[in-house]
Amino acid sequence: MEAAARRRQQPGAAGAQPGASFLQARHSPIKADEAYHTAPFHLDLWFYFTLQNWVLDFGRPIAMLLERSPRTLPRAIIYISIITFIMGASIHLVGDSVNHRLLFSGYQHHLSVRENPIIKNLKPETLIDSFELLYYYDEYLGHSMWYVPFFLILVMYFSGCFTASKARSTMPRPALLLVVPSGLYYWYLVTEGQIFILFIFTFFAMLALVLHQKRRRLFLDSNGLFLFYSFALTLSLVALWVAWLWNDPVLRKKYPGVIYVPEPWAFYTLHVSGAH
Repeated sequence: MEAAARRRQQPGAAGAQPGASFLQARHSPIKADEAYHTAPFHLDLWFYFTLQNWVLDFGRPIAMLLERSPRTLPRAIIYISIITFIMGASIHLVGDSVNHRLLFSGYQHHLSVRENPIIKNLKPETLIDSFELLYYYDEYLGHSMWYVPFFLILVMYFSGCFTASKARSTMPRPALLLVVPSGLYYWYLVTEGQIFILFIFTFFAMLALVLHQKRRRLFLDSNGLFLFYSFALTLSLVALWVAWLWNDPVLRKKYPGVIYVPEPWAFYTLHVSGAH
């Protein structure tokens, strides 16, 4: 009986629940020595992430990003973020499908909905309210539901990309090549989606996290550096874009206020398609 009691007290005894030790290790708080276990640079993840962002205008590999996160993320936040992300992306797709079809009819993005010539001639005039509602669903509701969880997931992933070894805080050469298309995509996301405030708060949160972890002598690993450099390049591109179009009177009227970030499609319909 004493031997049986000793077996029951042992952690690996047959009476223990299967997978209990794995779940405890998986969901236990991060220990100090875990900072020494640094994930390698996920070239396939970031390549597909950048490629599908450009091809599909989506962050489709978001599930892969969550799966490879260096730290365990709260499941409730993950589920809510993904559900909201999918709903917002769906609203955005419907709105964009209608808006791009309107382009073939002469719709001009650099003008407001009511100022567009093809909208002014609609009868009855109550149809204009319907198009303004569609514009609200696409540009405000859909974008907020899409981009807020998207950047939240990126920040949660970024929070685990730290290592105690400064020697591992380097980026391989393929990662440096991917920074340019990745940063260019986020530039398009910020300008066309009109989410500069959300982007700049996300970037400042990442910067504050880097400074905080630096006090603990923790450094960004290759995946964290890739995200940080991509966002830094995006901020530089947005600044150049705004400086270039700073004195454009038509776009200034379209985007009044303190924060002036013109949309690429508005620039296209004003200066490119109009020239042809």
